[in-house]
Amino acid sequence: MQFGIFSVSDITRDPVSGETPSEAERIDAIVQIAEKAEEVGLDVFAIGEHHNPPFFSSAPTTLLSHIAARTKKLIVSTATTLITTNDPVRIAEEYAMLQHLSKGRMDLMLGRGNTAPVYPWFGQDIRQSLPLALENYNLLHRLWREDVVDWEGKFRTPLQGFTSTPRPLDDLPPFVWHGSIRTPEIAEQAAFYGDGFFANNIFWPKEHYMRLIKFYRQRYAHYGHGTEKQAIVGLGGQAYIAKRSQDALKEFRPYFNEAPVYGHGPKMEDFMEMTPLSVGSPQEVIDKTLTFREHFGDYQRQMFLMDHAGLPLKMVLNQLDLLGEEVVPVLRKEIESRQDPETAKPPTHALRVKEKYGDEPARQPKPNANRGDNVTGGSPYQDTE
Repeated sequence: MQFGIFSVSDITRDPVSGETPSEAERIDAIVQIAEKAEEVGLDVFAIGEHHNPPFFSSAPTTLLSHIAARTKKLIVSTATTLITTNDPVRIAEEYAMLQHLSKGRMDLMLGRGNTAPVYPWFGQDIRQSLPLALENYNLLHRLWREDVVDWEGKFRTPLQGFTSTPRPLDDLPPFVWHGSIRTPEIAEQAAFYGDGFFANNIFWPKEHYMRLIKFYRQRYAHYGHGTEKQAIVGLGGQAYIAKRSQDALKEFRPYFNEAPVYGHGPKMEDFMEMTPLSVGSPQEVIDKTLTFREHFGDYQRQMFLMDHAGLPLKMVLNQLDLLGEEVVPVLRKEIESRQDPETAKPPTHALRVKEKYGDEPARQPKPNANRGDNVTGGSPYQDTE
């Protein structure tokens, strides 16, 4: 299983110190957090996409390419790439470039986001969010797999003889997770294409996610991609860790109480009981995380939210030390010993290249010979004898 952290990129006042970091401080901090994630042995770092305050991650591919250049093994990903308000042509281009620059150490998670005003900002109608998501991904899927695309849909201008560049590294599209907290149509689309399904597993009771994941697994098998056990599932989660559970509760309480998303609501202990939030000792976090497998079955990726609600950088880095040194090694061992042998491996680029090509060299797309007009004319990427 892959373990990692994901961030929503919030800039939140620290309720203990009273200080609010600047954008510059938070952007610098998130790079340090990603580097620390690799240092402590985590596999994945993911960042969300937002276009409004108090969030800073409006250009995730720029940030992730920088992080990829500063790390050696870390997979960089998105916690949400907005499939509704981004042009699928730009998604195809930008993430293929990130794939090349990271040498395949990347994937992305598509979602509709949770900020309603983003739709009119980018010229879209929120009432069309679901058909937008479905149509845009249908096009994106083709752009990464067909060298020359003719396409016509409802929400953007038609394409005729269009080639998205750069072509995917090794002629293998980036792996896509579809993130959803409520919509079975998104789980259906993920299953149809044999993509991954990610349940953020943050706020809602487990029964809600259990229904979505069960539906995705059934449809994944229905479309012939494998058995239900072989479906590719990722989960989120929240944790705050201290050596002693009393210290964890004491330290995190002011941040929980003032958090923009759940502050001034249920008591922290009630929220911990109702949701996946885990605040306690390393063993308590291990025990609660292991229950996820009991509820959802074997899965491939576990992500933790740890840098939100105004937590200062030093505290987040300390959390990552505890996560990487005391929690994840035990989880790896315990999950490996319990995992069904039929469970699919996490979808890394190297594994997928091996599955596609075996021992043969991977295709590296090249354009056809220039036809004398490299300004307005096309040189399609087509294999010819």
